[in-house]
Amino acid sequence: MSVYRGRVQRVLRWPVKSLRGEELEGARLDERGLAGDRAYSLVDGREHHGGKVLTVRQRAEMLHWSSALPAADILPSGTDVPDGPERGAGGTAGGPVLTAPDGTVWHWDDPGLTAALRESLGVPLSLRAADGQQDRGPTVLVTCEASRAALEEELGAPLDVLRFRPNLHLDLDAPAFAEEDWGPGTVITAGETELTVTGPHTGPCIRCAVPSWDPHGLERWPELQKWLIAEHANKFGVIMRVTRPGTVRRGDPATASPAPPEAPAGGS
Repeated sequence: MSVYRGRVQRVLRWPVKSLRGEELEGARLDERGLAGDRAYSLVDGREHHGGKVLTVRQRAEMLHWSSALPAADILPSGTDVPDGPERGAGGTAGGPVLTAPDGTVWHWDDPGLTAALRESLGVPLSLRAADGQQDRGPTVLVTCEASRAALEEELGAPLDVLRFRPNLHLDLDAPAFAEEDWGPGTVITAGETELTVTGPHTGPCIRCAVPSWDPHGLERWPELQKWLIAEHANKFGVIMRVTRPGTVRRGDPATASPAPPEAPAGGS
């Protein structure tokens, strides 16, 4: 079995689901995934949509907003932080800070934030804070630089990895698109952490339409997903779970030990 080696090129967190996120020097990874990742969301308040999380698929204007958590954000699971409104989801002290399209800065507990978001996005909504709000549970999305560069060459246009909203972006000596075949049992180490393709909703990531929007939600590029579907079975990146918690930092060594995809069950 091949072992690919390299380093962690980028560490990324998306505190509020479907808003722009933040690049970190390092972060805590544990049973929640990346601490604070998608730990906050906007809930659609429209009739027949009540209770569903609002995403870019409904409102691309969400990408006009950005979100970030406080600077002291590398906290072990269970770290003591104050009770009450000062305690945010994701094991961080205080909720996220949001920046509006006009540059106005809002704190999560600001009483005017909900109204500002409603006016900007054009829908009634409410705010929600809870760990593990990822669509696929407490997982970590990993992408590889070789695949990003190769896809960029195939498409003949610049391709920002932020379109894919990963948590870890690795620069490995693996061939481009190798991760499209990384099956259950694949292990990645990054810094102190270990990630494994194990459990439900893990493995090569089947993409939705969100990457067709540029990271700021200004222009759509539908050919991107059409190409992924036609040439790459609509896969980009790999979804994993944390099997050894710890801290990962930009520049940390990383390895990938792939396991083959599961063979389909045979008929009689």
